[in-house]
Amino acid sequence: MLEAVADVDRVVLLGDVLEMRHGPLREAMAAARPFFEDLGQALAGRELVIVAGNHDHGLIEPWLDARGAEAEPPPLDVEQLLDPEEVSPAMARIAEWASPASVRIAYPGIWIRPDVYAMHGHYLDCHLTIPTLERLSVGAMSRLLGRPAAGFDRVGDYEAVGTPVFAWRDAVARESLGVPQSLDTVSAWNVLRKTGDSDVSANGARPAGGQSARLRRLRWMSRGRAKSRLRRRVLVGLFPLVVAALNRAGIGPLKTDISTGELRRAALNAMGEVAARLGLGDAYVVFGHTHRAGPLPGDDEQEWRGRLGARLVNAGSWTYAAIFLTTNSGESPYWPGGCVLVEDEGPPVLKRLLVDRPHAELAACLSPDAAVASARR
Repeated sequence: MLEAVADVDRVVLLGDVLEMRHGPLREAMAAARPFFEDLGQALAGRELVIVAGNHDHGLIEPWLDARGAEAEPPPLDVEQLLDPEEVSPAMARIAEWASPASVRIAYPGIWIRPDVYAMHGHYLDCHLTIPTLERLSVGAMSRLLGRPAAGFDRVGDYEAVGTPVFAWRDAVARESLGVPQSLDTVSAWNVLRKTGDSDVSANGARPAGGQSARLRRLRWMSRGRAKSRLRRRVLVGLFPLVVAALNRAGIGPLKTDISTGELRRAALNAMGEVAARLGLGDAYVVFGHTHRAGPLPGDDEQEWRGRLGARLVNAGSWTYAAIFLTTNSGESPYWPGGCVLVEDEGPPVLKRLLVDRPHAELAACLSPDAAVASARR
Protein backbone atom coordinates (compact mmCIF):
# COMPACT_ATOMS: atom_id res chain seq x y z
CA MET A 1 0.00 0.00 0.00
CA LEU A 2 2.86 2.37 0.75
CA GLU A 3 3.99 1.98 -2.86
CA ALA A 4 0.45 2.52 -4.17
CA VAL A 5 0.02 5.86 -2.39
CA ALA A 6 3.19 7.38 -3.82
CA ASP A 7 1.34 9.42 -6.47
CA VAL A 8 -1.97 10.23 -4.76
CA ASP A 9 -3.02 13.50 -3.13
CA ARG A 10 -4.96 11.97 -0.27
CA VAL A 11 -5.50 8.63 1.46
CA VAL A 12 -8.81 7.84 3.14
CA LEU A 13 -8.83 4.96 5.63
CA LEU A 14 -12.41 3.66 5.71
CA GLY A 15 -12.65 2.52 9.31
CA ASP A 16 -11.78 -0.56 11.36
CA VAL A 17 -8.17 0.50 11.14
CA LEU A 18 -7.82 -0.48 14.80
CA GLU A 19 -9.32 -3.55 16.46
CA MET A 20 -10.65 -2.15 19.75
CA ARG A 21 -12.89 -5.07 20.76
CA HIS A 22 -10.32 -7.72 21.58
CA GLY A 23 -8.51 -5.92 24.39
CA PRO A 24 -7.63 -2.54 25.89
CA LEU A 25 -7.14 0.44 23.58
CA ARG A 26 -3.46 0.66 24.54
CA GLU A 27 -2.81 -2.71 22.90
CA ALA A 28 -4.54 -1.75 19.65
CA MET A 29 -2.71 1.57 19.57
CA ALA A 30 0.68 -0.07 20.14
CA ALA A 31 0.02 -2.51 17.29
CA ALA A 32 -1.05 0.28 14.94
CA ARG A 33 1.69 2.80 15.66
CA PRO A 34 4.32 1.44 13.20
CA PHE A 35 1.75 1.42 10.39
CA PHE A 36 0.76 5.05 10.96
CA GLU A 37 4.38 6.14 11.21
CA ASP A 38 5.23 4.44 7.92
CA LEU A 39 2.13 5.80 6.21
CA GLY A 40 2.83 9.31 7.46
CA GLN A 41 6.32 9.19 5.97
CA ALA A 42 4.97 7.89 2.65
CA LEU A 43 2.38 10.72 2.59
CA ALA A 44 4.65 13.52 3.77
CA GLY A 45 3.09 16.88 2.95
CA ARG A 46 -0.18 15.31 1.80
CA GLU A 47 -3.44 14.43 3.52
CA LEU A 48 -4.58 11.40 5.49
CA VAL A 49 -8.28 11.16 6.32
CA ILE A 50 -9.45 8.65 8.92
CA VAL A 51 -13.05 7.42 9.08
CA ALA A 52 -14.23 5.46 12.13
CA GLY A 53 -15.92 2.08 11.66
CA ASN A 54 -17.72 -0.19 14.08
CA HIS A 55 -14.58 -1.94 15.39
CA ASP A 56 -12.87 1.39 16.16
CA HIS A 57 -15.97 3.46 16.89
CA GLY A 58 -14.39 4.33 20.23
CA LEU A 59 -12.06 6.72 18.40
CA ILE A 60 -15.00 8.99 17.53
CA GLU A 61 -17.20 8.46 20.62
CA PRO A 62 -15.54 11.17 22.79
CA TRP A 63 -16.45 13.75 20.16
CA LEU A 64 -19.99 12.40 19.84
CA ASP A 65 -20.40 12.65 23.63
CA ALA A 66 -18.91 16.13 23.91
CA ARG A 67 -20.95 17.74 21.12
CA GLY A 68 -24.11 17.56 23.20
CA ALA A 69 -22.59 18.25 26.63
CA GLU A 70 -23.84 21.83 27.02
CA ALA A 71 -26.65 22.30 24.52
CA GLU A 72 -28.74 20.41 22.00
CA PRO A 73 -26.30 19.71 19.15
CA PRO A 74 -27.21 20.18 15.50
CA PRO A 75 -28.20 17.04 13.59
CA LEU A 76 -25.32 14.97 12.27
CA ASP A 77 -24.75 15.39 8.56
CA VAL A 78 -23.34 12.74 6.24
CA GLU A 79 -19.98 14.51 6.48
CA GLN A 80 -18.33 16.05 9.52
CA LEU A 81 -14.69 17.06 8.92
CA LEU A 82 -12.78 17.40 12.18
CA ASP A 83 -9.32 18.04 13.56
CA PRO A 84 -7.86 15.07 15.47
CA GLU A 85 -7.42 17.10 18.66
CA GLU A 86 -11.14 17.84 18.93
CA VAL A 87 -12.15 14.22 18.36
CA SER A 88 -10.26 12.18 20.99
CA PRO A 89 -6.85 11.80 22.62
CA ALA A 90 -6.34 8.60 20.63
CA MET A 91 -6.95 10.41 17.34
CA ALA A 92 -4.52 13.14 18.41
CA ARG A 93 -1.83 10.55 19.08
CA ILE A 94 -2.42 8.89 15.72
CA ALA A 95 -2.03 12.30 14.05
CA GLU A 96 1.31 12.75 15.81
CA TRP A 97 2.50 9.35 14.61
CA ALA A 98 1.38 10.10 11.04
CA SER A 99 3.30 13.37 10.86
CA PRO A 100 4.52 14.81 8.45
CA ALA A 101 1.23 13.90 6.74
CA SER A 102 -1.70 16.20 7.51
CA VAL A 103 -4.48 14.30 9.32
CA ARG A 104 -8.19 15.00 9.38
CA ILE A 105 -11.11 12.96 10.70
CA ALA A 106 -14.32 12.42 8.74
CA TYR A 107 -17.49 10.95 10.16
CA PRO A 108 -19.55 9.03 9.22
CA GLY A 109 -18.07 9.57 5.76
CA ILE A 110 -16.58 12.04 3.33
CA TRP A 111 -17.39 13.43 -0.10
CA ILE A 112 -14.32 12.62 -2.19
CA ARG A 113 -15.90 14.34 -5.19
CA PRO A 114 -19.38 15.82 -5.65
CA ASP A 115 -20.43 12.41 -7.02
CA VAL A 116 -18.28 10.10 -4.85
CA TYR A 117 -19.06 9.49 -1.19
CA ALA A 118 -17.02 7.16 1.04
CA MET A 119 -17.87 5.65 4.43
CA HIS A 120 -17.13 2.52 6.43
CA GLY A 121 -20.59 1.09 5.82
CA HIS A 122 -21.55 -0.32 9.22
CA TYR A 123 -24.94 1.39 9.02
CA LEU A 124 -25.96 -1.34 6.58
CA ASP A 125 -26.29 -3.77 9.49
CA CYS A 126 -29.56 -2.06 10.38
CA HIS A 127 -31.09 -3.29 7.10
CA LEU A 128 -29.27 -6.60 6.69
CA THR A 129 -31.38 -9.76 6.38
CA ILE A 130 -28.49 -12.07 7.38
CA PRO A 131 -28.54 -12.81 11.15
CA THR A 132 -24.98 -11.73 11.92
CA LEU A 133 -23.94 -10.73 15.43
CA GLU A 134 -23.90 -7.06 14.41
CA ARG A 135 -27.35 -7.32 12.83
CA LEU A 136 -28.86 -8.95 15.89
CA SER A 137 -27.23 -6.41 18.22
CA VAL A 138 -28.49 -3.32 16.42
CA GLY A 139 -31.84 -5.01 15.77
CA ALA A 140 -32.33 -5.66 19.48
CA MET A 141 -31.35 -2.08 20.30
CA SER A 142 -33.72 -0.76 17.64
CA ARG A 143 -36.52 -2.85 19.15
CA LEU A 144 -35.66 -1.71 22.69
CA LEU A 145 -35.64 1.97 21.75
CA GLY A 146 -38.71 1.75 19.55
CA ARG A 147 -36.79 3.06 16.54
CA PRO A 148 -37.39 0.66 13.63
CA ALA A 149 -34.92 0.86 10.76
CA ALA A 150 -37.83 1.19 8.35
CA GLY A 151 -38.23 4.76 9.58
CA PHE A 152 -34.58 5.86 9.43
CA ASP A 153 -33.86 8.92 7.33
CA ARG A 154 -30.80 10.56 8.91
CA VAL A 155 -27.40 9.82 10.38
CA GLY A 156 -28.68 10.27 13.94
CA ASP A 157 -31.06 7.34 13.57
CA TYR A 158 -28.22 4.95 12.80
CA GLU A 159 -26.06 6.35 15.58
CA ALA A 160 -28.89 6.01 18.12
CA VAL A 161 -29.06 2.23 17.74
CA GLY A 162 -25.39 1.56 16.96
CA THR A 163 -23.50 3.71 19.45
CA PRO A 164 -24.82 1.98 22.61
CA VAL A 165 -23.87 -1.41 21.20
CA PHE A 166 -20.38 -0.28 20.23
CA ALA A 167 -19.84 1.49 23.56
CA TRP A 168 -20.72 -1.65 25.51
CA ARG A 169 -18.31 -3.78 23.53
CA ASP A 170 -15.54 -1.22 23.89
CA ALA A 171 -16.13 -1.11 27.65
CA VAL A 172 -15.80 -4.90 27.89
CA ALA A 173 -12.57 -4.79 25.92
CA ARG A 174 -11.23 -1.93 28.05
CA GLU A 175 -11.41 -4.19 31.11
CA SER A 176 -9.31 -6.80 29.27
CA LEU A 177 -12.35 -9.03 28.83
CA GLY A 178 -12.58 -8.66 25.08
CA VAL A 179 -12.85 -11.79 22.96
CA PRO A 180 -12.61 -12.42 19.21
CA GLN A 181 -16.36 -12.01 18.78
CA SER A 182 -16.26 -12.83 15.10
CA LEU A 183 -15.03 -16.40 15.63
CA ASP A 184 -18.30 -17.94 16.83
CA THR A 185 -20.24 -16.21 14.06
CA VAL A 186 -17.77 -17.37 11.43
CA SER A 187 -17.71 -20.94 12.74
CA ALA A 188 -21.50 -21.11 12.76
CA TRP A 189 -21.59 -19.65 9.25
CA ASN A 190 -19.19 -22.33 8.06
CA VAL A 191 -21.44 -25.06 9.47
CA LEU A 192 -24.70 -23.63 8.14
CA ARG A 193 -23.78 -22.07 4.81
CA LYS A 194 -24.70 -23.56 1.46
CA THR A 195 -21.85 -24.59 -0.82
CA GLY A 196 -21.37 -24.09 -4.52
CA ASP A 197 -22.27 -20.40 -4.76
CA SER A 198 -20.29 -17.92 -6.77
CA ASP A 199 -18.17 -16.43 -4.01
CA VAL A 200 -16.56 -19.73 -2.95
CA SER A 201 -14.92 -22.28 -5.23
CA ALA A 202 -16.58 -25.63 -5.90
CA ASN A 203 -14.22 -27.21 -3.40
CA GLY A 204 -15.19 -24.72 -0.70
CA ALA A 205 -12.93 -22.43 1.28
CA ARG A 206 -9.66 -24.09 2.14
CA PRO A 207 -7.12 -22.76 4.57
CA ALA A 208 -3.57 -22.63 3.39
CA GLY A 209 -0.15 -22.24 4.85
CA GLY A 210 1.78 -25.32 3.79
CA GLN A 211 1.63 -29.07 4.33
CA SER A 212 2.12 -28.85 8.10
CA ALA A 213 -0.88 -26.57 8.48
CA ARG A 214 -3.02 -28.99 6.48
CA LEU A 215 -1.85 -31.92 8.58
CA ARG A 216 -2.64 -30.05 11.78
CA ARG A 217 -6.08 -29.32 10.41
CA LEU A 218 -6.64 -32.98 9.50
CA ARG A 219 -5.60 -34.13 12.96
CA TRP A 220 -7.90 -31.60 14.57
CA MET A 221 -10.77 -32.64 12.30
CA SER A 222 -10.23 -36.30 13.13
CA ARG A 223 -10.34 -35.71 16.87
CA GLY A 224 -13.44 -33.57 16.72
CA ARG A 225 -15.34 -35.25 13.87
CA ALA A 226 -18.10 -36.83 15.94
CA LYS A 227 -18.61 -33.66 17.95
CA SER A 228 -18.68 -31.56 14.78
CA ARG A 229 -21.32 -33.79 13.16
CA LEU A 230 -23.54 -33.52 16.21
CA ARG A 231 -23.07 -29.75 16.38
CA ARG A 232 -23.88 -29.42 12.71
CA ARG A 233 -27.12 -31.39 13.06
CA VAL A 234 -28.17 -29.35 16.08
CA LEU A 235 -27.36 -26.00 14.46
CA VAL A 236 -28.97 -26.85 11.14
CA GLY A 237 -32.10 -28.10 12.87
CA LEU A 238 -32.47 -25.17 15.25
CA PHE A 239 -31.41 -22.36 12.95
CA PRO A 240 -34.74 -21.87 11.09
CA LEU A 241 -36.61 -21.96 14.41
CA VAL A 242 -34.31 -19.35 15.93
CA VAL A 243 -34.64 -17.06 12.90
CA ALA A 244 -38.43 -17.41 12.99
CA ALA A 245 -38.45 -16.54 16.70
CA LEU A 246 -36.29 -13.47 16.10
CA ASN A 247 -38.64 -12.28 13.36
CA ARG A 248 -41.64 -12.73 15.67
CA ALA A 249 -39.81 -10.74 18.33
CA GLY A 250 -39.44 -7.81 15.95
CA ILE A 251 -35.67 -8.14 15.48
CA GLY A 252 -35.96 -8.93 11.74
CA PRO A 253 -36.70 -9.20 8.94
CA LEU A 254 -34.14 -12.01 8.79
CA LYS A 255 -33.65 -14.89 6.36
CA THR A 256 -32.29 -18.40 6.83
CA ASP A 257 -30.24 -18.32 3.61
CA ILE A 258 -26.69 -17.46 4.69
CA SER A 259 -24.78 -18.60 1.62
CA THR A 260 -21.98 -16.32 0.49
CA GLY A 261 -24.03 -15.37 -2.55
CA GLU A 262 -26.91 -14.26 -0.34
CA LEU A 263 -24.49 -12.53 2.02
CA ARG A 264 -23.25 -10.46 -0.92
CA ARG A 265 -26.74 -9.67 -2.21
CA ALA A 266 -28.13 -8.86 1.22
CA ALA A 267 -25.22 -6.57 2.07
CA LEU A 268 -25.53 -4.69 -1.22
CA ASN A 269 -29.29 -4.29 -0.79
CA ALA A 270 -28.71 -2.99 2.73
CA MET A 271 -26.00 -0.55 1.63
CA GLY A 272 -28.24 0.69 -1.16
CA GLU A 273 -30.93 1.26 1.45
CA VAL A 274 -28.53 3.32 3.57
CA ALA A 275 -27.57 5.40 0.53
CA ALA A 276 -31.23 6.04 -0.25
CA ARG A 277 -32.17 6.98 3.32
CA LEU A 278 -29.19 9.33 3.70
CA GLY A 279 -30.02 11.11 0.44
CA LEU A 280 -26.87 10.14 -1.47
CA GLY A 281 -28.79 9.94 -4.75
CA ASP A 282 -27.00 8.24 -7.61
CA ALA A 283 -23.51 8.99 -6.29
CA TYR A 284 -20.78 6.41 -6.25
CA VAL A 285 -20.74 5.06 -2.68
CA VAL A 286 -17.42 3.52 -1.66
CA PHE A 287 -17.53 1.39 1.48
CA GLY A 288 -15.96 -1.63 3.17
CA HIS A 289 -17.32 -3.35 6.31
CA THR A 290 -18.46 -6.60 4.65
CA HIS A 291 -14.94 -7.35 3.29
CA ARG A 292 -16.30 -8.48 -0.09
CA ALA A 293 -14.52 -6.44 -2.78
CA GLY A 294 -16.43 -5.43 -5.87
CA PRO A 295 -17.83 -5.10 -8.32
CA LEU A 296 -15.53 -7.68 -9.87
CA PRO A 297 -15.55 -9.08 -13.41
CA GLY A 298 -18.49 -11.42 -13.69
CA ASP A 299 -20.56 -9.69 -10.98
CA ASP A 300 -24.11 -8.71 -11.80
CA GLU A 301 -23.87 -4.92 -12.15
CA GLN A 302 -27.50 -4.49 -11.15
CA GLU A 303 -26.73 -5.96 -7.72
CA TRP A 304 -24.31 -3.08 -7.20
CA ARG A 305 -26.99 -0.42 -7.70
CA GLY A 306 -28.97 0.98 -4.78
CA ARG A 307 -32.74 1.29 -5.09
CA LEU A 308 -32.43 5.03 -5.85
CA GLY A 309 -29.47 4.63 -8.19
CA ALA A 310 -26.43 4.73 -5.88
CA ARG A 311 -23.46 3.03 -7.55
CA LEU A 312 -21.83 0.83 -4.93
CA VAL A 313 -18.12 0.04 -4.75
CA ASN A 314 -16.66 -2.12 -1.99
CA ALA A 315 -12.97 -1.65 -1.23
CA GLY A 316 -12.71 -5.07 0.41
CA SER A 317 -10.45 -5.41 3.43
CA TRP A 318 -6.92 -6.14 4.59
CA THR A 319 -7.94 -9.01 6.86
CA TYR A 320 -6.54 -12.46 6.07
CA ALA A 321 -9.33 -14.87 7.08
CA ALA A 322 -8.63 -18.28 5.57
CA ILE A 323 -12.18 -19.56 5.97
CA PHE A 324 -13.39 -17.16 3.27
CA LEU A 325 -10.53 -17.89 0.86
CA THR A 326 -10.05 -20.50 -1.82
CA THR A 327 -6.86 -22.48 -2.42
CA ASN A 328 -5.71 -20.23 -5.27
CA SER A 329 -4.16 -16.93 -4.26
CA GLY A 330 -6.24 -13.89 -5.17
CA GLU A 331 -9.19 -15.93 -6.40
CA SER A 332 -11.67 -15.19 -3.64
CA PRO A 333 -13.42 -11.78 -3.57
CA TYR A 334 -12.51 -11.75 0.13
CA TRP A 335 -8.79 -11.86 -0.63
CA PRO A 336 -7.12 -9.06 1.35
CA GLY A 337 -5.45 -5.99 -0.07
CA GLY A 338 -8.26 -3.99 -1.66
CA CYS A 339 -8.41 -0.25 -2.23
CA VAL A 340 -10.25 2.17 -4.51
CA LEU A 341 -8.60 4.85 -6.64
CA VAL A 342 -10.68 7.99 -7.24
CA GLU A 343 -9.36 10.25 -9.98
CA ASP A 344 -10.58 13.77 -10.80
CA GLU A 345 -13.18 12.26 -13.11
CA GLY A 346 -14.46 8.86 -14.16
CA PRO A 347 -15.71 5.92 -12.09
CA PRO A 348 -13.78 4.87 -8.98
CA VAL A 349 -11.42 2.01 -9.78
CA LEU A 350 -11.08 -1.02 -7.52
CA LYS A 351 -7.46 -2.07 -7.03
CA ARG A 352 -6.43 -5.41 -5.52
CA LEU A 353 -2.85 -4.98 -4.38
CA LEU A 354 -2.11 -8.42 -2.97
CA VAL A 355 -3.61 -10.82 -5.52
CA ASP A 356 -0.16 -12.09 -6.50
CA ARG A 357 0.91 -12.85 -2.93
CA PRO A 358 0.72 -16.53 -1.89
CA HIS A 359 -1.18 -17.83 1.12
CA ALA A 360 2.03 -18.64 2.95
CA GLU A 361 3.29 -15.07 2.74
CA LEU A 362 0.08 -13.58 4.14
CA ALA A 363 -0.32 -16.26 6.81
CA ALA A 364 3.24 -15.54 7.95
CA CYS A 365 2.12 -12.04 8.90
CA LEU A 366 -0.05 -13.56 11.65
CA SER A 367 1.28 -14.53 15.04
CA PRO A 368 2.01 -18.28 15.34
CA ASP A 369 -1.10 -18.86 17.48
CA ALA A 370 -3.30 -16.86 15.11
CA ALA A 371 -1.90 -18.71 12.11
CA VAL A 372 -2.77 -22.09 13.63
CA ALA A 373 -6.27 -20.88 14.54
CA SER A 374 -6.75 -19.52 11.02
CA ALA A 375 -5.65 -22.85 9.51
CA ARG A 376 -7.99 -24.80 11.80
CA ARG A 377 -10.97 -22.64 10.88
